Amino acid sequence: MAVEEEVGFLGLGIMGKAMATNLLRNGFKVTVWNRTLSKCDELVENGASIGETPAAVVKKCKCTIAMLSEPKAALSVVFDKDGVLEQICSGKGYIDMSTVDADTSSKINEAITSRGGHFIEAPVSGSKKPAEDGQLVILAAGEKALYEEAMPAFNVLGKRSFYLGQVGNGAKMKLVVNMIMGSMMNALSEGLVLASTSGLDPQNLLDVLDLGAIANPMFKMKGPTMIQNNYSPAFPLKHQQKDMRLALALGDENAVSMPIAAAANEAFKKARSMGLGDLDFSAVFEAIKVLQYQS
Repeated sequence: MAVEEEVGFLGLGIMGKAMATNLLRNGFKVTVWNRTLSKCDELVENGASIGETPAAVVKKCKCTIAMLSEPKAALSVVFDKDGVLEQICSGKGYIDMSTVDADTSSKINEAITSRGGHFIEAPVSGSKKPAEDGQLVILAAGEKALYEEAMPAFNVLGKRSFYLGQVGNGAKMKLVVNMIMGSMMNALSEGLVLASTSGLDPQNLLDVLDLGAIANPMFKMKGPTMIQNNYSPAFPLKHQQKDMRLALALGDENAVSMPIAAAANEAFKKARSMGLGDLDFSAVFEAIKVLQYQS
């Protein structure tokens, strides 16, 4: 995927917009599509072209990247009318960077390769700021040749890329990572509630955590905004809960007991029921507060 080649990009949400902008900033020619086409306007101002449909983007570009919100959207863009399958063919590559389950990735892979196309899944670890800074971690699986061809783009989008073997492994790795992240966010939320309820200063707790063995970038970044009740979405809570659900399903498939993740998922579901789904996933803190006062 040389810089002078046209790259397609499907999906301009929080992550997709930042990633497509990075490609443009680094000299790639990019043709973009989004279900709401007006979301393409800012990218066009930065030099992108617009494809009216996913099929139109694939027809124009040798390689197309997708960054979509959930499995249903990922399948729709491929299989629906004017979708990717209508124009994918020999010599064209499709890279799905959405966070989906392994079964969804496998369905897309089978459809793309049955038309002679080339496919890799490449979900990313990281949220809005790493996407803007080109500091994502890319978890790729599928056709090795396409992975190697995509490296110039991946080097712009991410700080490290992993090749994990057969299709499905990228999806599984991403779900395990996000399951751990969601569980940690619940633990931090409970700790902040316990500190406050016990008469401690939550900021002091964050300072202590940052100096110890469990210091981590997520606590450092999210903790201060949580105690200010600021949940501007870097990674929407509804997507975190979706990933918890998919990770628990992966646990079911493999008979792995996951009581901590299951409890964390219930807290995220509670937060969604409170209308917090479009806020940052750290807004689960509000659900933990409510659960505390109800108990």
